Amino acid sequence: MSDDWIKGLPEAAQSYLENRRLDEVECIISDLPGIARGKAVPASKFARMKHFHLPDSIFFQTITGDWSDAADEDGFIEKDMILRPDMTTASAAPWTGDWTLQVIHDAFDRQGEPVPFSPRNVLKRVCALYEAQGWKPVVAPEMEFYLIARNLDPARDIEPMVGRSGRPAAARQSYSMTAVDEFGPVIDDIYDFAEAQGFEIDGITQEGGAGQLEINLRHGDPVKLADEVFYFKRLIREAAMRHDCYATFMAKPIADEPGSAMHIHHSVLDRATGQNLFSSPDGSESAAFFHFIGGLQTHLPSAIAVQAPYVNSYRRYVRDHAAPINLEWAQDNRTTGIRIPISEPEARRVENRLAGMDCNPYLGIAASLACGYLGLMEARKPSPEFRGDAYAGEGDIPRVLGQALDLFDEAEGLHEVLGADFARVYSIVKRTEYEEFLQVISPWEREHLLTNV
Repeated sequence: MSDDWIKGLPEAAQSYLENRRLDEVECIISDLPGIARGKAVPASKFARMKHFHLPDSIFFQTITGDWSDAADEDGFIEKDMILRPDMTTASAAPWTGDWTLQVIHDAFDRQGEPVPFSPRNVLKRVCALYEAQGWKPVVAPEMEFYLIARNLDPARDIEPMVGRSGRPAAARQSYSMTAVDEFGPVIDDIYDFAEAQGFEIDGITQEGGAGQLEINLRHGDPVKLADEVFYFKRLIREAAMRHDCYATFMAKPIADEPGSAMHIHHSVLDRATGQNLFSSPDGSESAAFFHFIGGLQTHLPSAIAVQAPYVNSYRRYVRDHAAPINLEWAQDNRTTGIRIPISEPEARRVENRLAGMDCNPYLGIAASLACGYLGLMEARKPSPEFRGDAYAGEGDIPRVLGQALDLFDEAEGLHEVLGADFARVYSIVKRTEYEEFLQVISPWEREHLLTNV
């Protein structure tokens, strides 16, 4: 492998490989759930490769490993896609036994066109619509997750990881530094892995659940931040397994604990001036600020199927359990689905609190930006700012996946932004998963219906 090739890598990757021999490169791409698919190749071979191939069927597979009938008119022939590396994403895989890099790839068809149902391409499509208007979207995701005890039996309840005190409930104190210290060795590895990969963590806090943590990332380009969340999910899982526990990004892994969200902060800049479109010259809220909120209120119900992609996702939307149940908006109010954090005018932003941590980061961010974009283009006006406890009101978001998919299928405007082919494939795959779920008889049904009905 030539030194020139190595010198073209991002700085963190170069530092990771300094005075070391690169053994392997993992060529990866996100599927619809956000699982890394791809191939591991010797470094010497990767240096000679311009692209590699994977079948398009990786986007038709359900979370259970079964297949949906989402192929196009050519049928399920598993056509090869052309996957080209984005070398700006080259990143260490510091948990491996040898010296390995990961590189995220983009998917193209034989005509060189982006594959429309590849999640990274969906997000790029939405960002391009902003750019065509002279706008630059900026996001900052927050990642919530649980550290749990190893669980090899699906019939067994999930339990929090036992920290150094030996008391699982000791890690239930929100924002407690003592609770964070419970999982110090895991967190140390998360920091070490993130540093090796060149990621900047804005902070780690203890959330309200036993063993629940939150990592905040600095604001920036939506595709770059989605790449980081995609990488972070794997990084955190690997750090946990080093310490005999699992990390889970399920929206609601434990019945009596809060769910895990991926809150998304948004702002939009003028590409020419760098000014925040959400603030007027005098520092007050602009019309664009209100239109973005109006877009979220109008279109998020149709996008919930993307931001809450599994039957488990809807167990998170429970009154008074740290997750929103409606689309009210307010300044500095964590009971509303749309929150406006305290900030200076130049940093004014809108926080979408509905997305679950189980969503694909590319698709979750794309859907949120798409709703805001539609609001900007349609000059949507939001409802009046909410005052008080939003949990006291009625819920106005879908409560089950089937209802969410019905709304998604009817949302022609959202399909135009995300891409019609993506919308078709996504709906078919998710309905296939939903049908699979409906074939399973739950313990609740056996307990309460077996002899009582």
